Amino acid sequence: MEMIERGCSAEATPLAQDGPATIDVAKLRDELDKKGRAKELTKLATGAKEWGLFLIENHDIPDSILDGVQEVVKCFFRLSLDEKKASLGSYMSKDNKEDGTNLFKTSYLVDRIALKAAPEEGIDIWPRTPSNFRHVVKEFVDEATRVRDELLQALAEALSLEQQAFLRNFEPAKENEVKVKANYYPASPSSNKVLGLPPHSDGSCLTLIMQFDDIGGLEVLKDENWTMVSWPPNKILVNFGDLMEIMSNGRLKSSWHRVVPQANVERISFALFYSPPSHTEIEPVTVRDEDNAADVGGYKKVAVGEYLHHLYTTRSAATTIKESIMFAKLHFNP
Repeated sequence: MEMIERGCSAEATPLAQDGPATIDVAKLRDELDKKGRAKELTKLATGAKEWGLFLIENHDIPDSILDGVQEVVKCFFRLSLDEKKASLGSYMSKDNKEDGTNLFKTSYLVDRIALKAAPEEGIDIWPRTPSNFRHVVKEFVDEATRVRDELLQALAEALSLEQQAFLRNFEPAKENEVKVKANYYPASPSSNKVLGLPPHSDGSCLTLIMQFDDIGGLEVLKDENWTMVSWPPNKILVNFGDLMEIMSNGRLKSSWHRVVPQANVERISFALFYSPPSHTEIEPVTVRDEDNAADVGGYKKVAVGEYLHHLYTTRSAATTIKESIMFAKLHFNP
């Protein structure tokens, strides 16, 4: 496999000591402890704006479901190449692709599968080995979707917006789009020279990410430095995609991130990418100036499907900044 080398200017900073905020979802739910809840909402707003992502704990997704996801994903990646092809007929095939790009024959050090969990109409491709893969993942998607709804409402409240300001974009619920990606990054002695995934922002609104061990590898560009972010399996990382940046009129920024393989240990991650229905037109919330007289936000109304098509047809590994999101700016001239 050909591997893309990291530039000499791409050295990562050490693991952040004051990393992304960890939000206690139980405190967000506690309507009786008003001071504690207000404090948690303030922490959410501050952390979300600073990093473009945050961690959650006490989310009430049962450990049995999280453990189940870990078990079936690890089981799939332990299969031989021939067994993977037999399990998932589209494995390494252009039939299982996302936005026109074959995900498997890449120049990056990653083995991955991409699936569609919702809506259930249309393509419904799942691994046959292990036999409970689909059932276990669907259980997780259902639980995580409940948490997603709570987080979207909390984020709106934290920004002093009407509680449904973001969540209303996900109606009707049965048409919401949920994509699943499982990524296996093998250990690499050349980890200082290669990438697992190139720098990019997600096209989603929210991405919920599990990693199965407390291992580094995800790096976020913050203050012009690549900063490694790691978290334990009992927490979930919530990452903002471009659609959230547009919805919030730039008050929340999608993170620019990449993955770097580790020298002596493999890393496996599992992500859910949540987007409104493709036909939905996202209208950014109003952002007022200091005198509350004018909307000073810089984003325009865009259709989800149209924006994602633009993103995936213009995004390049050579891109060093979030060029694609300019499409959603008020004064964009293609």
